[in-house]
Amino acid sequence: MNEQTQIYDIVGIGIGPFNLGLAALLDPLPDVKALFLDRKPAFSWHPGMLLDGTTLQVPFLADLVTMADPTNPYSFLNYLKEQGRLYAFYFFERFLIPRKEYDAYCRWASERIASCRFGVEVTQVRVATEAEALGRMGGQGDAAASAASRASIPALAVAGGGVEQVGADADPGAFGHRAEQRSPGELYRIEAVGSDGRPCVYYARNLALGVGSVPHVGEAFKRHLPDGNVFHSAQFGERLEQCQRARSITVVGSGQSAAEVFLHLLNGQADGGYRLDWLTRSPGFFPMEYSKLGLEHFSPDYTRYFYNLPPERRDEVRSKQHLLYKGISAGTIAEIYDRLYELTVDGGCPDVRLLAHVDVQAIESLADAERGYRLTCRHAEQDRTFEHETELLILATGYAHPVPGFLEPLRERVRWDAQGRYEVEPDYRLRLNGEGGGRIYVLNGELHSHGIGAPDLGLGAHRSSVIINSLTGRDIYRVRERNVFQQFGIASGRDEG
Repeated sequence: MNEQTQIYDIVGIGIGPFNLGLAALLDPLPDVKALFLDRKPAFSWHPGMLLDGTTLQVPFLADLVTMADPTNPYSFLNYLKEQGRLYAFYFFERFLIPRKEYDAYCRWASERIASCRFGVEVTQVRVATEAEALGRMGGQGDAAASAASRASIPALAVAGGGVEQVGADADPGAFGHRAEQRSPGELYRIEAVGSDGRPCVYYARNLALGVGSVPHVGEAFKRHLPDGNVFHSAQFGERLEQCQRARSITVVGSGQSAAEVFLHLLNGQADGGYRLDWLTRSPGFFPMEYSKLGLEHFSPDYTRYFYNLPPERRDEVRSKQHLLYKGISAGTIAEIYDRLYELTVDGGCPDVRLLAHVDVQAIESLADAERGYRLTCRHAEQDRTFEHETELLILATGYAHPVPGFLEPLRERVRWDAQGRYEVEPDYRLRLNGEGGGRIYVLNGELHSHGIGAPDLGLGAHRSSVIINSLTGRDIYRVRERNVFQQFGIASGRDEG
């Protein structure tokens, strides 16, 4: 059957690890028709930061499926088995796998999951009707497909998946499943362009937004990006030769990406001969919280606790949690320190500076003959302004999650909070205006509502489980209420459990 002559239960837009995990967990369900689209020609995960020696910051169990279903064929261990690397990994004896291997594993899965399609860029999503969809199918002359789609519509009208509706006594606010009656005549029309430039149209009862993040660059730096000597750390891997030719390099930022870029440049400084500076407005080069009880904040339990806080309190709490998810791994800090120690043996004096409490306030180009930039900086604690010159500027300034442009036709349908962010239900559905209509699930766009675990790979399979249970209206994947040792709050005047 032609893909454009079907009505899908769910279409996922974007194929990063989170939507890929959703696709993997939907794959065994024959009664759910799913399709996942991505504009890239193939799966690729942060290619500019796949540096030698870098690892995930979560255990390998945080793969696409294991935390929901360890028997799923798209687990990391099954990937190792199929690659003939199971014994090699057994003797590797590490929980944190190379970042390059995680990328290869996800690519392996994406090439085997039948619902994944690459080279398709979604340009617009709008509301449509079944009549429009069936008319288009009939107009294309695919009578069999039209009949098949029409026959499936009554079964899919509840919960969007041809499966039973959840019982009337179920908790509608639970992080498990939720399936309310809605208009069976309304669909989402997904307009896209294929890699050959030809337009594509797909119809879906529900959507899953997994478009990921984009590099964040401050306004002061944006006009210098076309120069080629100011760039985001997301491009670092493809700029290594350029860095080796530079006379001076400055890294701006405070998180793990900034540390990895700095360490890589520090290790290559003897060959490149450049001056190397690392500036951050953070109060220091501090490690990320990695104690075992601290890690329990990346659990379904804490997600549920955080969601049930008042919205204004959520923002206040999250503003104090940076070292839970934005710091530097202690291992990377140790590698940097050890390298600096080695470089200073026997009177060595590397041309290196690490400076905290620094805010880069302005940037201007130097004269053509000098090449480079002059940065106007302010040291926060001393309240002193100073200038700094550099030839290359690498911005490890994080990532943003803008609302994708293809959602513009649905802007009035979506409910937004006071800060212009999605309003999100416990089961990761966007709150929508009006009655009926299909759902729009969001994956890694709910940091403000579900907390610091939103971008964490370790909670990806849990979120997919919640979404699938919500979509189908039944407990396909069990979602446990209690997963950690500590209690995060008090509910209804008694202990939570």
